[in-house]
Amino acid sequence: MKTAYAIRHLAFEDLGIFDALLKTRGFSIHYLEAGIDNLSQAREADLLIVLGGPIGANDEQDYPFILDELTLLRERFDKHQPTLGICLGAQLMARALGARVYPGTTKEIGWQALTLTEQGKHSCARHFDGTLTSMLHWHGDTFDLPENSVLLASTAICAQQIVAFSSTTLGFQCHPEVNPAKLEQWFIGHTAEITATGTSLKTLRADTQIEGEKLIRQSTLFFNEWLNELGL
Repeated sequence: MKTAYAIRHLAFEDLGIFDALLKTRGFSIHYLEAGIDNLSQAREADLLIVLGGPIGANDEQDYPFILDELTLLRERFDKHQPTLGICLGAQLMARALGARVYPGTTKEIGWQALTLTEQGKHSCARHFDGTLTSMLHWHGDTFDLPENSVLLASTAICAQQIVAFSSTTLGFQCHPEVNPAKLEQWFIGHTAEITATGTSLKTLRADTQIEGEKLIRQSTLFFNEWLNELGL
């Protein structure tokens, strides 16, 4: 059976809709809890997904396990092993490849459409064209493009939204995996950040009702196509 490992930094930021899609494709799914589990278990996984979280990619002084994640990501990159990074996961991937990770100009929280690059329009990222769906954003940091990576999509606030780090490694600053039906967990868990940024819960909930089903449809198309490209 094919194996998918997911490194989780926060209980409710999980695989979301990707969980059922992976099981349908015959994967066994294994979560590794950052800071608790031995991450080396994922070295030979058919697929590794590094999920989001509220800590920073440069915070190894407080969270030493970040160094283990960076080592694992670099090893998988060098071996051309399929790897997907989401939000913090994408930032860690960029750092593992030598790029700078740093605070963005402002926090980006809420639903916002992506703008695809020309390369993005001819890739599996095309399913996230802004005319088809908006994307959920929830981040404050961003990163520079590592050498030889390809930018696929951006927003006005954050240039690096979808990045192909290689033919087998992909990073999302935004959240294609999110299950709209469970976003209330995010609204509760991130209440301090929502309050601090002045983000409107009313708007978040209303936009989720409008955009949620669109994102599920487009994320399903993207994920299945990407896995097909990888032979998974």
